[in-house]
Amino acid sequence: MLSQGGALPAMARCAEDLEAVCQVETGRYHVALPDGQSGPVPAVLFLHGWGSNGANALGNAKIAAPILARGYALITPDGLPRSTGNGGTWSFHPDWPQARDEIAFFKEVIKDAAAQHGVDPAQVILTGFSIGGSMTAYAACQAPELFAAYAPLGGNFWRPHPESCAGPVRMLHSHGWSDTVVPLEGRYLRDGQIAQGDIFAAMEIWRAANGCDALRADHFEMTDRYWRRKWDRCAPGSDLELALFPAGHIIPEDWPEMMLDWVEGN
Repeated sequence: MLSQGGALPAMARCAEDLEAVCQVETGRYHVALPDGQSGPVPAVLFLHGWGSNGANALGNAKIAAPILARGYALITPDGLPRSTGNGGTWSFHPDWPQARDEIAFFKEVIKDAAAQHGVDPAQVILTGFSIGGSMTAYAACQAPELFAAYAPLGGNFWRPHPESCAGPVRMLHSHGWSDTVVPLEGRYLRDGQIAQGDIFAAMEIWRAANGCDALRADHFEMTDRYWRRKWDRCAPGSDLELALFPAGHIIPEDWPEMMLDWVEGN
């Protein structure tokens, strides 16, 4: 089942059958628990990209192994089946037809994972890659209180951008500098019928949602791996950071650790 090689800790399922998946009223999810964890378990809820599924995400050792090693459960829901082709997607843009209330689905998943697997619902981080990153951003915009933090990767708002969001959040957006699938500026699809959003416009929306006092960032950090901009003068309890990396539309190997360092305030 591993897509990147390597061994993972034992996976916790909703049945004894290791091929079983967890079923709630509006969809399915997969879950793996860290070894030796006792008491309420913090968790990362990871949303897969377009055309993939939760099983693939859970089986990707590059994502799963570092998250589990840090003591977090990994929850990977299944997106909605695509009408043309295999895999799934998310009903993310509020201006488009909604095939499922994704916020209600995520609430169901959190409640079920807490009941069945001891996940602490107050310590769940929502993240996702590509279209899963976009779904993460829209969930943060519509339900900022639902997750402890939001960390979209390689995807954020689409055009038309939201005029505003419901409230402040802890937000880390990560993106490849040379991404051509979801460029920083966005791109048109389906002969111009739809268009991805501009990441810098998204950061402006998040500054407004977080009540940040200034347009420019307050802190800058440049390493070989990440170029980071952080806004500090914002609403109490909020957090806003942009992390760019010198690559395209990928999940960097050290991204899970970097993301969790940010969550934990390291």
